Amino acid sequence: MRLLTLTLALLSLLLSATARGHEAIPDISPESLHSNGFEGLILDVRSAEEFAEGHVPGALNVPHSEIASRLATLGSIQKPVLVYCRSGRRAGIALETLTNLGFEQLYHLDGDMQAWQSESLPVEQ
Repeated sequence: MRLLTLTLALLSLLLSATARGHEAIPDISPESLHSNGFEGLILDVRSAEEFAEGHVPGALNVPHSEIASRLATLGSIQKPVLVYCRSGRRAGIALETLTNLGFEQLYHLDGDMQAWQSESLPVEQ
């Protein structure tokens, strides 16, 4: 009985810590970003080659694997940051990294660059 109680207590603690670590990051639709703009940093976490082929206007390119080493490039952790990649995988990694670095105002471009292009929104090269 004592082992069962201890196991349940540990499981509860683990689930609580996991839930706190994965709070939902709000999505911003491509159309909303295009129509309303964004008061903060738009961060493209794809490779430099992908970025050069076309990106959301005004975006800064910092590949997801370089975020921690290029923290000064991102500016204040107090400002809002909207993150996107091609399809979402690298953006998820980048958002986790940014969260761990103390960024609190994080947003994700819903559908990433694929959705932006499928809606025929303008791109910079």
